[in-house]
Amino acid sequence: MPSPFPIPLNAIRAIEIVARRGALAPAAEELGVTPGAVSQHLRRAEERLGLELFERTPQGLRPTAALRQILPQLTSGFTALADAVGNLKPGDEKVLTLTVGSVFASRWLIWRIAKFNKLHPEIEVRLVVTGTMIDLVHSDIDFGIRFGRGNWPGLKAELVGGSRYSPVAAPSMEKLLHTPADLARVPLIRDTSSMLPWEPWFASVGAEPIELTGPRYDDPALAFDAAISEQGVLMAVDMMSADAVSDGRLVRPFATSVESDLGYWLIVAEGRREPKKVRLFREWLRAEVPDSAEGYVAQVKRREG
Repeated sequence: MPSPFPIPLNAIRAIEIVARRGALAPAAEELGVTPGAVSQHLRRAEERLGLELFERTPQGLRPTAALRQILPQLTSGFTALADAVGNLKPGDEKVLTLTVGSVFASRWLIWRIAKFNKLHPEIEVRLVVTGTMIDLVHSDIDFGIRFGRGNWPGLKAELVGGSRYSPVAAPSMEKLLHTPADLARVPLIRDTSSMLPWEPWFASVGAEPIELTGPRYDDPALAFDAAISEQGVLMAVDMMSADAVSDGRLVRPFATSVESDLGYWLIVAEGRREPKKVRLFREWLRAEVPDSAEGYVAQVKRREG
């Protein structure tokens, strides 16, 4: 019976890695061969298929349009194969490893994770806190939670929350902020890693944008601390600032929040089997995010009453 693959499986694997990483060396390392051997795989595959798979550029190898079209299928296919082989050995359902950014970890998750631990004491949760997008396809991390638009290649994304944002400041600054125009007279904290623009918020309150002047931070968690320590006004996701507002460390000097296409997303590799531990955490998040929002509203009403 003829093979269903017109080119060897190792060559297909080399094509997928080079297309994803843009170089021969990573494929050589993963396959345990030399870069020259990987180059031979690519050349022979192109000869057998009768088309070019890569463009040779000064910046490295770039997949052609034909290869880019099927790359998601190749990646998900190899992910499924890895999961299938992994199922041959006992899995560790007792350890759940997830990667999150510093703000989600420090402003929301760390204060609520004990609830999940109480519901599922048999599962040990391990957090990998980093601003770097870790490769979920080729790592032992079960899933990630990331801020963005949910359109990362090779990943399935489910919106967790956090699509609304608004300015926050320390309570001592509230008396200086009667109208949006007053923002021109106070420092505005610039979180250089954030994607939250001020312009839509100014438009929503019918005010002209102002020049941003104030301290700069490249760590969102530090930007939050700067706002709490009276260094200026910060544009922040409502979901992340809710606890600090409800306990009085921050205030929202203006009632208007802006809805955006940004948010926090639970991300997993396409084609990967979802183990029970991931499903349980996903279900807990679906319940906890609305509950935390309702709890925040109730706390604010009690404080204002």
